[in-house]
Amino acid sequence: MDKNYAIEINGLTKSFKGMYALNGLNMHVPVGAIYGFIGENGSGKSTTEKLICGLLVPDNGEIKLFGKDYSDPGVRVRVGALIENAGCFPGSSVWTNLMMQAINLGIENPNEEIERVLKIVRMEESKQIKFKSCSLGMKQRIGIAMALLGDPALLILDEPINGLDTDGMRIMREILVDITKNYGCTVLISSHILGELEKIATHYGIIRQGKMIMEISSEEMDSRCRVFISLKTKDMDQALDILKKKFNKVKEENGYLKVYDVDEVELIVGYLMRHGHVVSEIVKNKIGLEEYYIEIMSNKGGEINE
Repeated sequence: MDKNYAIEINGLTKSFKGMYALNGLNMHVPVGAIYGFIGENGSGKSTTEKLICGLLVPDNGEIKLFGKDYSDPGVRVRVGALIENAGCFPGSSVWTNLMMQAINLGIENPNEEIERVLKIVRMEESKQIKFKSCSLGMKQRIGIAMALLGDPALLILDEPINGLDTDGMRIMREILVDITKNYGCTVLISSHILGELEKIATHYGIIRQGKMIMEISSEEMDSRCRVFISLKTKDMDQALDILKKKFNKVKEENGYLKVYDVDEVELIVGYLMRHGHVVSEIVKNKIGLEEYYIEIMSNKGGEINE
């Protein structure tokens, strides 16, 4: 097994009442990565994370963490997780909740460790606030602080940015990047908010119906994402018909004509002008993670990464 992987999964299966939640899943998370785990509801993301954390027992397959079996006590202590919610006592302060968790984990010098994790999640000034008085964003950060107690090498986060406002998502992004760059932690994060995930992830895994259909680095994804040009003219319908005669993929969407896989703005402007159409607005774009994901998922055959 490759020790350069924080997580390596081969042939993992898990069923509930005869229905497969995972069906031969393979997964590879490099050490030091922020790995965006993407898939539809019911695709197996949460089941995978719970299996990695030891909250569920697999039917078949293997899970390796840093080159060792996931059940190895020496490797289990290197994993921190925030699955579903932080599990805090509402009437207790942030500090008290963290202290109870630190004692539960048997952490030496718990006061120093709590100060360390509060600094990482930007909550040094909020430690005496009761958990029930915290905003959703603060509660998510407290959950991450609890998961960071003991300085884990791997952090597993299930939908930590869902429901956060713009500022809350920005702070969360900064924290996750800080964890990997300055503390050497690998992060596995699932999220439906792909636009936010795209800003921080170094690698992606796309899961469907319990199988991994693609694993790809952010650099590889960027090279595959298609360029398109958006434009407006006075007669959009006629311009659309004209463009379809020359270019392979053209569609009208959100008030714009979009021409895909063409890099030269001048080529389109000149072509339309020769046919009597003046372009009033034009811009070159590139599809992002969300559009790329939609394209992959609309391909029923999928791209299997064995």
